[in-house]
Amino acid sequence: MHQDKRLPKNGKEGAIFGAIICTLSVLFIGSINIILAAGGFNSEVAMDMLILLPIIWVIVMIIEPLAIGRFAEFLASKFISPTDGFAARIMFRTLFTVLGMSFTMTIVGDIMGNGFTTDIFTNFIQIWPRNFLIALFLESLVIQPIARFVMVKMHEAQDRKALVQTNTQSI
Repeated sequence: MHQDKRLPKNGKEGAIFGAIICTLSVLFIGSINIILAAGGFNSEVAMDMLILLPIIWVIVMIIEPLAIGRFAEFLASKFISPTDGFAARIMFRTLFTVLGMSFTMTIVGDIMGNGFTTDIFTNFIQIWPRNFLIALFLESLVIQPIARFVMVKMHEAQDRKALVQTNTQSI
């Protein structure tokens, strides 16, 4: 039962869970990449971030559930079995999601920052490994645990509400 409380149980919770992960990912990873690409942080970079991060968020909210998330789930299913534990399932799902999202967003970020240039492939080779490692670290140790914590708290609140309703009905 504890395992179930860490993940969404329905579409509404799935949307909340996904929005938390996407929002934190864009804030942390997007900010790091924008600052690194600019060579530092200043007021101009801050303004760029205010403009770019909402656009990046929309892109991430579209491509993760429609493409990358489904592909990651498919790949994860090839490596896990129904008897595998929660940690193994989350590890593979996170790994494949980070692979797909870091790959895709490295290209999208380069296009947003530099336009369509012939340097996209060269830039990708240089930037993607860093993006992958940053994203894997943050997703594994910060972002996913925060999203799962929110799910646990939501489910505990739902359980308390159901208990109160049950107790008031039996009176």
